[in-house]
Amino acid sequence: MTTDSNPTKIPAHVSIIMDGNGRWAKKKHLPTIAGHRAGAATARAITEHAAKMGIQYLTLYTFSSENWLRDKAWINDFMGLLRWYLGSEIKDIMAQGVRVRVIGDRTLFPEDIQTLIAETEIKTQHNTTITVILALSYGGRDEILRAVRTLATKAQRGEIAPEAIDIATLEGVLDTASMPHPDLLIRTSGEQRISNFLLWQMAYTEFVFVPELWPDFTPEIFEQAINDYQHRKRRYGTD
Repeated sequence: MTTDSNPTKIPAHVSIIMDGNGRWAKKKHLPTIAGHRAGAATARAITEHAAKMGIQYLTLYTFSSENWLRDKAWINDFMGLLRWYLGSEIKDIMAQGVRVRVIGDRTLFPEDIQTLIAETEIKTQHNTTITVILALSYGGRDEILRAVRTLATKAQRGEIAPEAIDIATLEGVLDTASMPHPDLLIRTSGEQRISNFLLWQMAYTEFVFVPELWPDFTPEIFEQAINDYQHRKRRYGTD
């Protein structure tokens, strides 16, 4: 860790928009999927480093709800990469003590991937080194819409009174129920927007934007982002 950082102010939950895989591949005259493979290696390295720093939760924006609108060939390539990750990486995941959780509408994935997701969550549920949350087929608006529909159904069935619905009630039916809100969001590639990511949860999250494309994002750059966070005074509208 950088020497001027405050080790007592490590964020409990860091979320990352892993942007720039395609541009990285294009710069190197490689197929787009090569950028995502390189990005997967970066994600592995950052997960290991985050765990060493004492970060408890790491959320990675892996596949957005809008990504379903991309070229079919790209989607098929990504599904293959996801199958590989969930099927082949489980030994390393277990060895590192990583717990994997998935947020998003997993029902849109092929059945075999849904099974792999469920199996990975079950196999890793007792791991305690770090919790990695993969946002797959995820969109913030979609998550809130699904949560509202769940509460509307409960109200229609008489299971809950509409006037009893409060912030805690809504949070209880979000994909992230029982998870702390992100303390820090990092986005790579120089873009400065949140792209429909954790819209509810990031009401008071600190943002750090870095110019590096995701495959070029290193543990050292990650530490710099944490250091930036450590030197900020977080405000929640009270001062």
